[in-house]
Formats: sequence, C-alpha cells, structure tokens
Amino acid sequence: MTDVRHQYATVRGHRVFYREAGPRDAPTLVLLHGYPTSSRMFRRLIPRLADRYRVIAPDHLGFGHSDAPPADAFPYTFDALTDITEALLAELGVSRYAIYVQDYGAPVGWRLALRDPTAVTAVISQSGNAYEDGFVPEFWAPLWAYAEDPGPATEPAVRTALGLEAIRWQYLHGVDHPERVDPDTWTADHRDVSRPGNDLVQLALFRDYATNRPLYPRLHAYFRDSRVPLLAVWGAEDLIFGPAGARAFARDLPDAEIHLVPGGGHFLLESHLSTAVDHIRDFLARALPTARS
Repeated sequence: MTDVRHQYATVRGHRVFYREAGPRDAPTLVLLHGYPTSSRMFRRLIPRLADRYRVIAPDHLGFGHSDAPPADAFPYTFDALTDITEALLAELGVSRYAIYVQDYGAPVGWRLALRDPTAVTAVISQSGNAYEDGFVPEFWAPLWAYAEDPGPATEPAVRTALGLEAIRWQYLHGVDHPERVDPDTWTADHRDVSRPGNDLVQLALFRDYATNRPLYPRLHAYFRDSRVPLLAVWGAEDLIFGPAGARAFARDLPDAEIHLVPGGGHFLLESHLSTAVDHIRDFLARALPTARS
C-alpha cells in the first residue's frame, strides 16, 4: 500500500489540511467527508486506492486539522465550504477529478459539479444524499425546524447532535458488527466539535443545510445531461440517509451502480471496509481506466 502524505495549503487566507497519496499523474479522486468527522474517515480507504489513483482528502474548515475560524469571522455555509475546496484544487493544479461524497461532503461535491460539470469525471456516493427520498424523517425533523426558525425553541434539539452519545450513535446504529468500529472515531469527533466556539460553527452549518434541497432539481438535470458514471455504495441500515436515497440515483442515471451493504450504517468504511473497497475499485477501474488497471 502507498504511503499517505499529510499536508497543509493556505487557501484564501486559511490553513487547509489534506491527505494525499498516489501518483500525481494518475486520475484524481477527491474524497469529501461528512459531519461530524474529517478526512480521518478515509484513513484506511486512501492506501487501498492510491496504487492507481491520486487521492486527495481535505478537511473542511471547522473540522479536523483545518483552520476553524470563529463563526462570526467566516460564513459557514456550504457555498463557502465549496469555495475553499474549489480553491484548494486549483492550488494543487487539479482541474479534472472524480468525487467521493459522504454526508456533508455531498452538498460540497454537488456544488463543484454544478459550477463546472466538465470537471467531474465520476461520482461515488456513500450516504451522500441527492434526493428527498434519502432523508429519514425522524432524524431530520429537528434540523428542518431549526433551519426554518432558529431560536431557543428549536436549538436544544439540534444541539444534542454535538454530544458524545449522539456522535457514537452515528457510528454504531444499524451496524451488525459494532466491534469493528474503533471507539477513537467518535471520541476524536466529539473532541473536535467540542473545541471552544465550534458549537456555533456547527449550528451555522445545521441552519444552512436546508439550502441544499433547492439545488436538487438542478443536480438531477446535471445527472441526466452529463450521464456521469455513478456508484452508490451505502449502508443498508443507515437511519440518517436511508437506502431510498441510494436507489433514487437510478431515476436520473439509469446506469448508476447501486449497492446496499447489509449490516452497514452511516459510516460504512468503519465496519465494512473490504466490501466497500471491492465495489469502489471495480467501479473506478471501469469509470477511470488507467495504465495501472
């Protein structure tokens, strides 16, 4: 397996951390993480892909090892996170790339594709939602209420998502082999979101998440027009973005490859890495053929 390089770049005045591996002349795959984690979620995946691909996995601002400016000093929106990601890729000389999106990474990846449809060569979605079908109502109702009317009546319900038990639940719910999930995952995530002022960062992104849904019709048109190769590899037991969200890709991309992994939850790579890697490598070998294939 290829060594991973842990690096920083200054992007629009902010220090952005990213993991990188693989040959710089190989097809590029950009891995975009979700809440409440960081590029750390890809730590075991990256070496398994870097023999054939240049893999780049940044931490969004406010997460992991990237800068976390206070919420009153940076506009924490998905548009702004996309601006940083787009500028980082330009800094690295990356103009064409496949995207791997999970959770929060999806609205960043979708915006990248909508801004420059010719840039994205393929899509892998692992609980990266793009359809109303994917939202599990019981999970999302408090967030929609908070986004519509932020204040003391709605904020306490979403603040629970910042707690250790809620983050632990994200990793373990629905997982048939919970012993495979490293407890360092949820303890590290909880440590990061508990940094002074980071609660306000996360609340800002909770409020802004509702702006992603109006983008969906444009995104679906992009799928139909581009016919971008797409793999959805999804935990079948995910209670945040349900399996219907994976199946929905086939409405606009009839050739989409969809795999629902039994016993997998929201963080599929933690419990079912080998299964996910098999699907991902097989898909990429067809979508992004290389001399190394």
